[in-house]
Amino acid sequence: MSTAIIFSDDYLKHDTGHHPERRERYRAVLNGLMADEDLWQSFVKLPPRAATDDQLERCHTARSIARVHQACEQAMMFEHVQLDADTVVSEQSDVAARLAAGGACRAVDAVVAGEAENAFVACRPPGHHATVGQAMGFCLYNNVAIAARYAQAAYPTEIKKVLIVDFDVHHGNGTQDIFYGDPSVFYYSLHQFPWYPGTGDARERGVREGEGFTLNVPIQAGTSAEDYLQLFEQGLETAMKTLAPDLVMISAGFDAHVADPLGQLVLTDDSYARMTRRLKEAARISGKGRIVSCLEGGYNLQTMGETVRAHVAALEN
Repeated sequence: MSTAIIFSDDYLKHDTGHHPERRERYRAVLNGLMADEDLWQSFVKLPPRAATDDQLERCHTARSIARVHQACEQAMMFEHVQLDADTVVSEQSDVAARLAAGGACRAVDAVVAGEAENAFVACRPPGHHATVGQAMGFCLYNNVAIAARYAQAAYPTEIKKVLIVDFDVHHGNGTQDIFYGDPSVFYYSLHQFPWYPGTGDARERGVREGEGFTLNVPIQAGTSAEDYLQLFEQGLETAMKTLAPDLVMISAGFDAHVADPLGQLVLTDDSYARMTRRLKEAARISGKGRIVSCLEGGYNLQTMGETVRAHVAALEN
């Protein structure tokens, strides 16, 4: 089966002005994918739908959701409103953010129903820093977490256990926060450390029933791509032994790339392709090959399109 891609120009409604997470990132991603005509034609192309309040509230407090909505209303007068030092919204940001989370849920539908073996959600804003109670780090709602909870709720027979693999250069503190006590979701993150947001020490392993279902692999700045990939493989083996997932989700950040301005790691396009192929192998062992990959970080507009293309081509092939 082929790969589904969820995309929409409505993601451009999240206007951040001159900010690292800006509209041009989305255009760079789609341009990179469309430049490969054979690959683009092979996709099952699907529009996103907006996440509902019920879907958001499986991962976020009603207060944090209301705060995003209120800030967007304020942006009608002030154009841009800061939720924190790093996170800015405009009037239509809540629309785009709900479509990002809902797009990830639509991708779950596609892989469970057999429309495609796997899916890539080309969305913005990103999500993995959004905690239970706070939007932060460019992120409004936690797209991957919302989709994981949606999968378990909508498909309780097919999807009981979810593995989330996060190779963004920054630790996904929000995803960890949401699932820290939950043994049905294994969160596995490789990230530069110490780096924003300061979390992700190897000693952070989960609490109560969820202890041992969080795996953080801190990576020092400048670590070679080969050493990184060896650590990736070791961590993936641990994750798969701990929890045989029915669904693999990827927080696909591309800011660990050697050319990215917001990280100090040295991965290449080939590194991402190799990790993706390995994740496909793992997903086929226990999850019928089901993978949903959601765009997170990546901020070099010149290289990002080709890097994402390498990732999605590995999903497809």
